[in-house]
Amino acid sequence: MYTFPERDCLVSLSLNKRVPPNTSIVMDTMAHETAIPGFSKNAMILDSPEPPSVWKEVTGTVKNALIPGGDKPLSPFSFFLSCIKGLFPVLQWGRNYNLKSFRSDFMAGLTLASLGIPQSIGYANLAKLDPQYGLYTSVVPPLIYAVMGSSQEIAIGPVAVVSLLLSSMIQKIVDPTVDPDTYLKLVFTVTFLTGIFQASFGLLRLGFLVDLLSHAAIVGFMAGAAIVIGLQQLKGLLGLSHFTNNTDVISVIKAVSSTIHQPWHSGNFLIGCSFLVLILATRFIARRNKKYFWLSAIAPLLSVILSTLIVFITKADKHGVKIIQHVHGGLNPSSAKQIQLTQPYLAECAKIAIICAIIALTEAIAVGRSFASVRGYRLDGNKEMMAMGFMNVAGSLSSCYVATGSFSRSAVNFSAGCKTAVSNIVMAATVFLALQLFTRLLYYTPVAILASIILSALPGLIDFKEAMSIWKVDKMDFVICLGAFLGVLFGSVEIGLSIAIIISFAKIIIRAIRPRMEVLGRIEGTEIFCSIRQFPMAIQTQSVLVIRMDSSFLCFVNANFIRERIIRWVTEARDTIIEKAGDKLESVIIDMSNVTNIDTSGLSALEEIHKELVFLNLQMAVANPSWTVIHKMKVAGVTASIGGEWIFLTVADAIQACLSSKKENV
Repeated sequence: MYTFPERDCLVSLSLNKRVPPNTSIVMDTMAHETAIPGFSKNAMILDSPEPPSVWKEVTGTVKNALIPGGDKPLSPFSFFLSCIKGLFPVLQWGRNYNLKSFRSDFMAGLTLASLGIPQSIGYANLAKLDPQYGLYTSVVPPLIYAVMGSSQEIAIGPVAVVSLLLSSMIQKIVDPTVDPDTYLKLVFTVTFLTGIFQASFGLLRLGFLVDLLSHAAIVGFMAGAAIVIGLQQLKGLLGLSHFTNNTDVISVIKAVSSTIHQPWHSGNFLIGCSFLVLILATRFIARRNKKYFWLSAIAPLLSVILSTLIVFITKADKHGVKIIQHVHGGLNPSSAKQIQLTQPYLAECAKIAIICAIIALTEAIAVGRSFASVRGYRLDGNKEMMAMGFMNVAGSLSSCYVATGSFSRSAVNFSAGCKTAVSNIVMAATVFLALQLFTRLLYYTPVAILASIILSALPGLIDFKEAMSIWKVDKMDFVICLGAFLGVLFGSVEIGLSIAIIISFAKIIIRAIRPRMEVLGRIEGTEIFCSIRQFPMAIQTQSVLVIRMDSSFLCFVNANFIRERIIRWVTEARDTIIEKAGDKLESVIIDMSNVTNIDTSGLSALEEIHKELVFLNLQMAVANPSWTVIHKMKVAGVTASIGGEWIFLTVADAIQACLSSKKENV
């Protein structure tokens, strides 16, 4: 075992000089090298074993997905038991469940239902579905998630953004007003495929697909979607009979302006705005005093009850106030026969499903992780994906559309003191009872109240402070945020997402093509090497030029750029050293500590750099190549070209060897 006295120096320097985490740090262990016979750090690098193949990593990933935690051999029964425990976390936390936890979950579930019932009806309207489909979606998916999900706080059900996604994209294939039966079949088909995609992501550990939408893109997309959803509610708020199916702001403004001269009834606007003010007022009170969180939770349900009574007593529906009329109750009917996995719509449904899958998972996992961090436990993203996938597959077979975790309802669930996912079961049972007993009472519910409930939930989707923070931290990320926002607002949901993804990939490609490279110097009195641009006090070693590559992948897109940059810096440094110090450049050290992988183009670039340096009568050394990089260098013969004795574990070792070589030559 080796000890490094320089570590204390490093800690001191980090505290006083604010050395960043990516600073190249090296330890001088020459004393230990000489103390142990036959020890050679060069040999240690060159004789490292072969790294695991890509096939081994892929099979290992799948194996870990199927068998949690284990490379050790398992009997068939143990294998089955491990799979069951991995799929159903309830088998682990359920063993310690008690009556006290149930009381908390029961109250949280009832509070959740009071908010979820009116929201579910409103979101079904946003998805251009009959009200009962929103209620169905609040029954089956929460039950499945309760036994398969790993979050304690997530409240499952329909959400505004996914409802908008479905209606805006499916109606381009089939108009729900012209052919409602085909529209409904496509909704169930998209929900089924969404579940298949989500479960596949979790099973194959493909969670990175969710990260295709960056945080900045989500902030912009959510804000744009919130405004579009709000504009769509003008139809219900104003009691309009005819309205545009387009979701862009220009089409909505034209639709509203064209109806100015058409008859509209102020009763719809009065009811909608009055109860919108009531809901927002209760939310303001709840934020000021956390003890009254239940007030904002029951406000939507209370608004539905009061507005329905007002319309029933005053017969306002006879005077132009639009009502939702009949709501089918009863048990969720089977929709298995309505799922269409044949042409001509399969390809379009798959495209919509992949978008819905990613958006739904992104929202749910973000919600789950935020509450998990507060309570101090870890959310398993892959288990969440499988749970979401299975619940949407089951939902598609029982007349539900795409469900996911809702931030507003999850916040209510958390504030109500839920302990486990049992609160979802209580909520589902309450909604089921409402479907059995109370749907007839919803006949006189005004459409305007559904619009006001949706509008009241939208401010939480617009995060202006976060957008300003993105602007301050990273201007390129703000461009992504703005692109997603404007794309959704003035184009469509697909356009907004496409713009965000295109700009994000353009950002990655630009940084990959032109990676950062730094000339390193030594902090005086230490063995720490860092950028001379960031730390002007760093001292360059005479006759030795140290260059660090800050790209994680030396490949075909950046190999030529890196080669040209290194040769140019070498030429400039050689001329500068001759002019200022009267000395000459003898060696060039390439620090590859940040390079985790390399392809054939990168290997060719290294060979070309070596050849050009030899032509300039300069010695080339390589410091700290990664496991994969050194393996590929050996296989391609690059180490033989450079010379195994010129590949070092640290920059300090490389400089020492270069200076020793210079003395010998002298």
